[in-house]
Amino acid sequence: MKYAAIGPIARHLPERVETNSELADLFPGWDMAEIEAKTGVRQRHIAAPGECASDLAVRAAQRLFRDHNIDPASIDFVLLCTQTPDYPLPTTACLIQDRLGLPKRCGALDFNLGCSGFVYGVSLADGLIRCGAARRVLLLTAETYSKYIHPEDRSLRTIFGDAACATLIDAADEPCLSGFVFGTDGSGGDMLLVGCGGARPAPDAIKPRHRKRWASDLYMDGPELLNFTLDSIPGTIDEVLQRAGWRHEEIDFYLMHQATRLLLEGLQGLLKVDQTRLPILLSEYGNTVSSTVPLLIYDLRCAGKLRRNMKNLLVGFGVGLSWGGCAWRETWGG
Repeated sequence: MKYAAIGPIARHLPERVETNSELADLFPGWDMAEIEAKTGVRQRHIAAPGECASDLAVRAAQRLFRDHNIDPASIDFVLLCTQTPDYPLPTTACLIQDRLGLPKRCGALDFNLGCSGFVYGVSLADGLIRCGAARRVLLLTAETYSKYIHPEDRSLRTIFGDAACATLIDAADEPCLSGFVFGTDGSGGDMLLVGCGGARPAPDAIKPRHRKRWASDLYMDGPELLNFTLDSIPGTIDEVLQRAGWRHEEIDFYLMHQATRLLLEGLQGLLKVDQTRLPILLSEYGNTVSSTVPLLIYDLRCAGKLRRNMKNLLVGFGVGLSWGGCAWRETWGG
């Protein structure tokens, strides 16, 4: 049997960079120093008006192929995690297959998950490789939440950024991923949602649990999401460790979804670890939804901090409500 191994990662960030200084000039009433202290975000990349998640994903994949000498013909399956697809149908992954010139024998699908999406995608790739359906999977995470956010929405515009990552998942002889744990609580679906644009008429769509404060299509109940995360994720981590046969003291990095600084510092306190083991690296990107974890891996690798045989946890949580975690031993040598 073959097993999935996380290989090289490439990223693509939109050209436009929106800084906190720019927002302070536009909105003098916004206390950007206080907002930055809570969010941990100094700037974010914003997709151009005609730029979609697929465009970001294609650019990230092209960079992956170019920088790591990967033959597109070797890709057996494309997994695209996005909540901002080009169209309701066809699946955007099919369009990406054509744009990248991947073989027609290649499988392709979208899955609509947000902040837990990278962990779910790695699990799906692992299953495809273990069952023999694929040997090489292209996992794409791409999001343009900015298109759902009203320009005057202080609560969301200051947090979210647009980005895409392309991750190569290769077949390996030894397992490096284990202890997968997943969770779902659809009763919290109204904590983070876009209530328009689907097949259900807007008057019948899920309503936010509180009065909508801003004109954005995207609604987020930040305090409730924070409470959900702090309540559920420490137990999830314990279960991952139990399934993997690892102990907390063995973990080199807790690689968490980069939601906000306030939330991640809360997890640091509950887990009794500091930023050297639970890094907070969202100041340059903002919360990029499903791309936060691969961006984190990319940055740590580039800094020489993430080395072979390190024991790490991958954890995502958020919209859905959905969460997932796994144990991961780094095997890619760059």
